Amino acid sequence: MTALTLSTAAASGLRADAIVVGVAKGAKGPVVAPGAEAVDKAYDGALAGILETLGASGGEGEVTKLPAPTGFKAPVVVAVGLGAVPEKDDTFSAEALRRAAGAAARALAGAKKAVFALPITDAADAGVLAEGAALGAYAFDAYKENGQNGKDAKNGKAPLAEVTLLGGKPRDAAYKAALARATAVTEELNRARDLINTPPNDLYPESFAAVATAAGKEHGIKVQVLDEKALEKGGYGGILGVGAGSAAGPRLVKLSYTSPKATKHLAFVGKGITYDSGGISLKPAGHNETMKCDMSGAAAVFAAVVAAARLGLEVNVTGWLALAENMPSGSATRPGDVLRMYSGKTVEVLNTDAEGRLVLADALWKASEDKPDAIIDVATLTGAMVLALGNRTFGVMANDDAFRTAIVEAAEEVGEESWPMPLPEHLRKGMDSPTADIANMGERMGGGLVAGLFLKEFVGEGITWAHLDIAGPAFNESGPFGYTPKGGTGSAVRTLVRLAELTAAGDLG
Repeated sequence: MTALTLSTAAASGLRADAIVVGVAKGAKGPVVAPGAEAVDKAYDGALAGILETLGASGGEGEVTKLPAPTGFKAPVVVAVGLGAVPEKDDTFSAEALRRAAGAAARALAGAKKAVFALPITDAADAGVLAEGAALGAYAFDAYKENGQNGKDAKNGKAPLAEVTLLGGKPRDAAYKAALARATAVTEELNRARDLINTPPNDLYPESFAAVATAAGKEHGIKVQVLDEKALEKGGYGGILGVGAGSAAGPRLVKLSYTSPKATKHLAFVGKGITYDSGGISLKPAGHNETMKCDMSGAAAVFAAVVAAARLGLEVNVTGWLALAENMPSGSATRPGDVLRMYSGKTVEVLNTDAEGRLVLADALWKASEDKPDAIIDVATLTGAMVLALGNRTFGVMANDDAFRTAIVEAAEEVGEESWPMPLPEHLRKGMDSPTADIANMGERMGGGLVAGLFLKEFVGEGITWAHLDIAGPAFNESGPFGYTPKGGTGSAVRTLVRLAELTAAGDLG
């Protein structure tokens, strides 16, 4: 992980590989952003003109490198685009700062230390810049030659090792708290990315459960793991049905973080399909290669619970990881089979590739038994949601409109794109089954909403519940941008942590 520090020293006197400054897109050309005044002065106030000559515009994520001015101990200045000059108060949004810091950190792979002279007006700015830098510097190279030494065999560049935020007050309590929060959240989010990126021959239900158990011991979280025998004894037909075709048996993992000062209890439930072949309803060619990411919901839940524990939030948080590998074999569940779920309800399986809702159904009913104040499930659930919202936005459904709105607002606050989605009751009829209580498929159109309605059937009566379908943003198959890498993204981790913080503060219902 990238080390994060604060400093009020002069930029010219700090030893580093680079000084990072911000540049915005103005009406008449690039504009040097606040925080870089000393650097600009060393260029005799000509930094904006020099950058324009080099082709810089200040557009979001744009990176331009140039020699540092005389007298600076760092040899290079890195100008990163912040986007358009703010219309009001010259204050850049938190997300603009976060993305700029991430883009700069990515551009400085191979460097040992960088000084970020980006806009900081308060501790909150320092926190988001720290987040962006730590997330942008992420690299997954464990399986590459020399990867164990922190180097990518292809380009020989390790992630940026250290970032000093210039203008941050190292002795100020608010600044120190912001940095500590950013460190805890980004370290756990990057651990979620590692899990998502790990090949399925190494990450399967049992090994995922072992990771959770080890983290629980480290951070004072109680962990309970139900293996195949316990799942069979308990009647978890959904999880067992999905995992029936694999040599790697399923698991249900419960992580319990408790605070002695808590008055509220949140439950997070994550879909953890460590590999999804589609089962007997096999996915077509070209759709299997990234299915190691089908456990992204469970990774997000795991990371959020650990982050809540590290932050010492005054709220009880329970995480449920519904883990299985969906494979075709002679023992696999077949289309037409009927499963008796943990709730006692029966489900006719019309498509074994609609497996996430089956493992979540068991976990949701189990989570409901604890009578939490709210349950939030997170899942890479439907391709339909990707078609509806694209690759960067997750859908939010809920049985309470105010709760759904609160989640969307929390996601926006931390820089995650989401959109409220309905649960139209008329779509429920499409899941009627002549054989069982409900089928796992309904109308093809509105498939993401149908999946949400299915899950709603397995939430305990009177419990506030929301469903986050992160199928689009969970895994980035295109090039990196801002602080988002290629591969696993850790989508929804920051939203879940923020919801836990709001609940602890009494600001979420």
